[in-house]
Amino acid sequence: MAGKPILHYFDGRGRMENIRWLLAAAGVEVMTTFDSVCFLLPQDGSLMFQQVPMVEIDGMKLVQTRAILNYIAAKHNLYGKDIKERALIDMYSEGMTDLNEMVLLYPYLPSSDKGGRLTQIKEKSRNRYFPAFEKVSGIETVIFLPLRR
Repeated sequence: MAGKPILHYFDGRGRMENIRWLLAAAGVEVMTTFDSVCFLLPQDGSLMFQQVPMVEIDGMKLVQTRAILNYIAAKHNLYGKDIKERALIDMYSEGMTDLNEMVLLYPYLPSSDKGGRLTQIKEKSRNRYFPAFEKVSGIETVIFLPLRR
């Protein structure tokens, strides 16, 4: 049996969060490295595009969030039984990526832009993304309920 996957990312959420969720859904225990290692890795040639996230798994060093997610999902039979299911999974996954991008970029906006952008994030989350996610889950999730108000 292979060792635990090693997750390389800075000490925070972001692009690694979906990877953590998928590994948890697959019941996979992981090791995580934070902080300085993310700044050392580009010097040893491990990162194809000199950026994290990176997951060491099955003797490989995977980079790029989508590639990592696809590999883990396929490995653990979480990527649909046929091409139609995979397409549906990809649509929801891309929707989550779009929502995530809005939230990830928010802290880096100039203060003058934050008020309008926060209103836009809330509106799109409540009216576009959360309803789609609730529809596929079949329930109004606990996470979404307070945000929908």
